[in-house]
Amino acid sequence: FSTEMETTISQTVEMASDPDVKAIVFVQAVPGAAAAIDKVHETRPDMVFIAGVPAEDPAVIAGKANMVMQVDEISMGRTIPTLAYEMGAKTFIHYSFPRHLSYQTIARRLEIMKETCEELGIELVEVTAPDPTGDAGVSGAQQFIVEDVPRQIATYGQDTAFFSTNCSMQEPLIRMIWEGGAIYPQQCCPSPYHGYPAALNIDVAGHEGDVDYMLEQISLKLKEKGQENRMATWGVPINMLMIDAGVRFAIEYAEGRVDPNDTEAFKRVINEAAAARGVGEVTISSYDEEVKLDNFLMLLCPFHDFSK
Repeated sequence: FSTEMETTISQTVEMASDPDVKAIVFVQAVPGAAAAIDKVHETRPDMVFIAGVPAEDPAVIAGKANMVMQVDEISMGRTIPTLAYEMGAKTFIHYSFPRHLSYQTIARRLEIMKETCEELGIELVEVTAPDPTGDAGVSGAQQFIVEDVPRQIATYGQDTAFFSTNCSMQEPLIRMIWEGGAIYPQQCCPSPYHGYPAALNIDVAGHEGDVDYMLEQISLKLKEKGQENRMATWGVPINMLMIDAGVRFAIEYAEGRVDPNDTEAFKRVINEAAAARGVGEVTISSYDEEVKLDNFLMLLCPFHDFSK
């Protein structure tokens, strides 16, 4: 993404050149989003921007976009190891690479994971995986996971929880954990659709967008291996929820029903989008690490229990 920042900027400017466009929703807000917003505001200072999953520092993107959404990665530093502990984990493997660890929220989450694991008596092991944007590509990163997970299980035993910061690694990670009987609290971007269908060979034909069907099918597959109490996710595709909420808010703004900087109105819209998807209560808080950012909203959804 870093090599395509100019593309991000030019495409955003092109969309903003249409006078009928009143708001732009970025999910994911990749590197270059902040610069793209600045460029658009040179000619369209009234353009509203809603950013989800930002790759740039919170203070930077919060100062550019009207509203920002992020999975509450800070709180997940506690919730993920805690769930892993409840699932029986004695060891916690954390896969990442330098580019991701340079992101402020990911780095801070890892610090909290270390603290939480120490409190719970879990050994946290950092493993450097290949960056999918590097020379080995996505296939190289995935092959590393396929080969490394069995090694880690052989070393630490089945009561080992795994977590990776990268989306492309989730499918092989789920498959190898499912086959190896290890522990998987959640993906980097929690969703029933993230990695599970392909990893477990679930046929979605005729059930596209049916979250309840997907959760049921995942549950059946996990029960085949006795893994229903050792693998989890959230009951909602979180990135889709962000897009849904962002578009709903943009529509309300375009219709003159909300102020684009009304954080409370945006929280209402997020909960409306969640309710429409049958999700449990979404915990929403403003970013409050080092500096409080009222418009940078952190979302935390409940885990789905596949044993029920």
